[in-house]
Amino acid sequence: MGRSAVVVGGGIGGLAAARGLVLAGWDVEVLERLADGSGDEDGSASRLGGGISIWPNALRALDALGLGDTVRAEGLVQAAGGIRDRRGRWIVHSDNRRMIARHGDGITVLRRARLLAILRDALPPGLVRTSAPVERPGEIDADLVVGADGIGSVVRRLVAPDARPRDTGTVAWRLAAQVTDPPSEGGETWGDGCYAGVAPLRDGRVNLWAVVRAGEPAATDLAALRRRFADFHAPIPELLDAADPESAHVTGLAWLPPLPSFVRGNRVLVGDAAHAMTPNLGQGGCLALEDAAVLSRCADDLARYDHLRRPRTARLTRRARLAGLVAGLSGAVPTAGRDALGRLVPAAVTVRALDGVLGWTPPGVSAARRRATE
Repeated sequence: MGRSAVVVGGGIGGLAAARGLVLAGWDVEVLERLADGSGDEDGSASRLGGGISIWPNALRALDALGLGDTVRAEGLVQAAGGIRDRRGRWIVHSDNRRMIARHGDGITVLRRARLLAILRDALPPGLVRTSAPVERPGEIDADLVVGADGIGSVVRRLVAPDARPRDTGTVAWRLAAQVTDPPSEGGETWGDGCYAGVAPLRDGRVNLWAVVRAGEPAATDLAALRRRFADFHAPIPELLDAADPESAHVTGLAWLPPLPSFVRGNRVLVGDAAHAMTPNLGQGGCLALEDAAVLSRCADDLARYDHLRRPRTARLTRRARLAGLVAGLSGAVPTAGRDALGRLVPAAVTVRALDGVLGWTPPGVSAARRRATE
């Protein structure tokens, strides 16, 4: 018998961690609370048609797990993106060719459910147990227990019992629309106290998200949400009108202040259980994939895993929170100033500013796909 690992949670981080541990020679079992095995980092089912953006750093993590090229083949590389104001004028415009030249890949978008299926299919049959909620993780008998059970993690109570997520006072809608003429570019649009974004998928679907303040009608009612964004530039109102109400997933946004450790004894945290963040950098799932790639190399040295992961994720968690505050600014003067300042930053500088996010490479792996300098 080899070393045994139990992964609590069958979302992106949990399945990726299981894949990495299997490759490293561990005997692995995944315990997923949902019956259909479609768990996700925030504890929700991935019955949704929504997508996920896989940035170059996450593709390197997937390369380390042997799945990078599969995801590249399934996803759609975004031609361009950036941030606009509600009238459609660019605040920051990014041609993804710059990103590809600098980091080896652009932003690849695919359906979240498809990414989960790729990760699941890469595991041996029967490794994932569904309808298996964990209430007492301290009773799990294994050499390694991986907490991949989202922002409300029960495993985290054993690792960092004083940690508490913080509410942002905002609500995020995630939806999907099937249209005959999807936009060629993705990106986000900032308004007054709200923002929305689109990302086209390969199959003609468009992934949509919208963030509004909690307590306003648009936080709970789709019709009110459509009215809230009715004066935004095309195609946001049209896509919201075409969005399938059954695809809607509405959650209050919260984040987890940096923990003192991701490890206690034989228990280790990955993904949102370790570093739940607001979605403003598009890095939540990406960092979970990074965690899995690092854990596959450090499962015998959890102190090294903690050393490699905690500073980076803490920095990006704070950066995402700041980005969310900027995107959600209210008032004519603050939003006008925000937009004007954003337009002063050259596109090349914007790409270079992401080096600290996108330039990550798994430990012990050559950054062959990344060009370090322009």
